[in-house]
Amino acid sequence: MRLNTKQLEDFERDGFLIFRGLLTQDEVNALRCESDRLATIEADYIKRERNGALRTIFRVHEDDGPTRSAAFRALSRTPRLLGTAMQLLRDEDLYIFHTKINLKPAIEGTIWAWHQDFGSWQLDGVPTPGMITYLVMLDEAEEIGGALYLLPESHKLGTVPHIEDTAVGALNQYSLRRDVLVGALEARKPIAVCGAAGTVAVFHSNVIHGSGHNMSARDRRQLYVVYNPVANKQRPVPNPRGDFVASRNHAPIRLGEDSDVLACARQTTKDVAESATA
Repeated sequence: MRLNTKQLEDFERDGFLIFRGLLTQDEVNALRCESDRLATIEADYIKRERNGALRTIFRVHEDDGPTRSAAFRALSRTPRLLGTAMQLLRDEDLYIFHTKINLKPAIEGTIWAWHQDFGSWQLDGVPTPGMITYLVMLDEAEEIGGALYLLPESHKLGTVPHIEDTAVGALNQYSLRRDVLVGALEARKPIAVCGAAGTVAVFHSNVIHGSGHNMSARDRRQLYVVYNPVANKQRPVPNPRGDFVASRNHAPIRLGEDSDVLACARQTTKDVAESATA
């Protein structure tokens, strides 16, 4: 997959792109099964809501660790994701800063306050905001289900002030300062990223975004893959966060094949079945 000139221009203008039906239904089904398998694991990489409900599964892209997943690892290396990331970042030496599966349980899934990702990542020692995130919908996303909202052109504001504040009930530690947020929202209309499972969005690390409460009767799962140029890797900082949030594996990753996703998912299913009967 190659992005055309208009898509590249749209990304420069708005700070994001949305691709409908980028994943096949077979791939979606396989990745849902992988998500369900990972949800049974207890590890430091698994984060929960205040009431104990599953919130986030980190580090699904590596080939080691309790949350490793061959299928998600393969997806992160497909031309559809990695190939277009190389185009958008104008760099072929990229590493994965982190991956995570965010879950919003039906009725009780809480919010992510308005923020820029680089507002936190700069604290991890990343020098510049030249990073991008791919959001992969594993379930249909609706506004009532706590869809992600993106604020067009907000990446052009640069990195704006954030505060450490959980008073709004969100679980993310840092959110935009209120006066900055109000001004940004008055200048632009947020776009809800809705669509069928298999839809993919990519956005710049300085795009302002957030999501609301899941008021629907259905759970919502979304995969996030963050790419960063090796040249922009984080520098040492005091009290660094865990590797599962800010990876220290800076080895550049290389393109795989689109077919690898289903092949890896089938192999995992076979391995799990054999292990259960051993």
